[in-house]
Amino acid sequence: MKKNYVSNSTESTRMFRSSFMESLSKVHFSVPLFIYIPAIAVFIYLAFANGISAGFFALYFLGGLAVWTITEYLLHRYIFHYVPKSKWGLRLHFIFHGVHHDYPKDAKRLVMPPSASIPLALLFYFLFLWILQNKTNLYAFFPGFLVGYLIYDMMHYAMHHYNFKSSLMKKVKQHHMLHHYDDSTKGYGVSTALWDVIFRSGFPKKQKNEEKR
Repeated sequence: MKKNYVSNSTESTRMFRSSFMESLSKVHFSVPLFIYIPAIAVFIYLAFANGISAGFFALYFLGGLAVWTITEYLLHRYIFHYVPKSKWGLRLHFIFHGVHHDYPKDAKRLVMPPSASIPLALLFYFLFLWILQNKTNLYAFFPGFLVGYLIYDMMHYAMHHYNFKSSLMKKVKQHHMLHHYDDSTKGYGVSTALWDVIFRSGFPKKQKNEEKR
C-alpha cells in the first residue's frame, strides 16, 4: 500500500494551542455509547408511550437505520472529503477529517467527539421532524438512525485497532483500509460498502486481491 499518511502511531497529535479546544477534539471510543444508548432507550420508550404499534415501530426503526447508511456515505464523500481552497477552509477540513487521514490510528480521534456529534444529532432530529411531521413516527425512526451511527462509530474504531477473525468483517475492514492507504477517492462507506457499489465508488476486485498479498 502507498504511504498516504503522516504517522501510524496510536498517540494523538496536537491540533489546537488552546487546551480546552484540544480536549474537545479527543474522545475515548466508549463515550458515544454512554451518550446515545440512553437517548435511544428514551426515544423507544416515547414511541410506545405514544401508542405506536410494534409493526410500525419496526418499519420506522429499520427505515432510520437504512437512512443512516446513505447519510454516512454522503457525509463522508461530499462533506468530509470536500477540500476547499482557502487557508481557513483547509484548516477546517483538517480539523474535521484531514487529521484522521494523516494520523489514521490516533486512538482518540476515531469516533466523533460529542462537541461535533451532538450538534449534528440535533440538526438531523429537527430535519427528520420536518420531513415526517409526526413525533410518534420520529420517536421510532430516530433511534434506528442513532443505532446506525453507533454501529458506524464502533466499527470505525475496531477497523483501526482490532484484528477481525470473521471473513465478512475482514472484507469490511479491507474496504476501509484501501480508502486510507491506497486511494482516498474511493471506498466512502465505512459500516457498509453498499452505497459504494451503487454509486460505483468502490475498489476493483483486482485491486482488493492485490492488497491481500
